[in-house]
Amino acid sequence: MDQLSLFDAEEYYQFPKELLEYTDHFLSQQEAKELQEFLMETAPWIQTTQKMYDKEVLTPRLTAWYGDEGKSYQLSGTRVVVNPWSPELLALKQRLEQTTGYTFNSVLLNLYRNGNDSVAWHRDRDSELGNRPVIASLSLGQVRNFDFRKVDDHHLKYSLPLSHGSLLIMKGNLQVNWEHRIAKSTKPMQPRINLTFRLIKEL
Repeated sequence: MDQLSLFDAEEYYQFPKELLEYTDHFLSQQEAKELQEFLMETAPWIQTTQKMYDKEVLTPRLTAWYGDEGKSYQLSGTRVVVNPWSPELLALKQRLEQTTGYTFNSVLLNLYRNGNDSVAWHRDRDSELGNRPVIASLSLGQVRNFDFRKVDDHHLKYSLPLSHGSLLIMKGNLQVNWEHRIAKSTKPMQPRINLTFRLIKEL
C-alpha cells in the first residue's frame, strides 16, 4: 500500500493514504504567487475572538469565509455567514473537485501574518462537517510546519512542512484519532495563507 512519510518523527511512522494525501506543487509557483497577492488584497479579512479560560481573546490569525449561498459555520463560538464565491476561488474549487473527485461548498481562509500567528491543537469535528470530513488544504506563501499528534498518545507527534502551492487532503479517521496545529515560531516568518475547502452538511 502506498504511504506518505512525515518528517521529524520521534520514531519512524507513515500515514496511510486513506488519511492523508500530499501534493508538493499542486499550483505552479507563479499561480501560487498571483493567488496569494490577490487574496492578501481582496479577501474580507477579520479577526475573531474566542473564549479561553473564561476570557474573550483575539484569535491569533485573520480569517475569511467563502461558500455557496445560504451556508454558515460555527467559528470560535460565533456563527459566521460566508461571503459569495469570487470567480477566482470558484474556479479553484472546481479545479480541486475535478482533480480530487471530492465535492466542496465552502472554503475557510486563514492568514498567518508572521510567526506570532498560529492555530492551537484541534480536530475538525464540527457537526456541520459530518463524522469523517474530507478537507482540502492549500498553502500559499511562507513554509510552516503542520504538526500532528495522536489524540490518545501525545508522545506520537509528527510534522509536515507545507510548501508554497502545496495541497494536503485530510480524510478518513484523521479527525477522529489525530489533532493538528500550526505552532508559533520564534524565527522570522513572512505571511502565509491557508485555504481549507470543506463540505458543510445540511443541519
